[in-house]
Amino acid sequence: MTGPWREPMLAALDEARAALATGDVPIGAVVLDPTGTVIGTGRNVREADADPTGHAEVVALRAAAKARGEWRLEGCTLVVTLEPCTMCAGAAVLARVERVVFGAYDEKAGAVGSLWDVVRDRRLNHRPEVVSGVLADESAALLDGFFRDQRMS
Repeated sequence: MTGPWREPMLAALDEARAALATGDVPIGAVVLDPTGTVIGTGRNVREADADPTGHAEVVALRAAAKARGEWRLEGCTLVVTLEPCTMCAGAAVLARVERVVFGAYDEKAGAVGSLWDVVRDRRLNHRPEVVSGVLADESAALLDGFFRDQRMS
């Protein structure tokens, strides 16, 4: 499935590729405002910044909030190459994004349907729409290549 999410996911994939230069896991994210304009970008910076919270989604959400001048990202869409973990899924809920769009599933740590389903938990006060599998093969291939190279090093 791609639909209207192909171009934003391609931008997220560009961010993911940029993470490779710092030795970070290649995950990228963009945040779109309600008109579809990119207002925040992010890539994994855990290694580059020695920051355990330096996930692509958190970086992109922070940039979008700064661009908007407020933490509430109502009407916005978070597009990310890999299914968000619990921290990032929670951040999307707390930021009040309207939608989470992701590429590849993360069977080991995914919190948007795989291992957990944080964003659709009825006990929470906000539940974003979820669109999954957008350019999943491209996202998975980038990650597979990175981890294959890591094993060979």
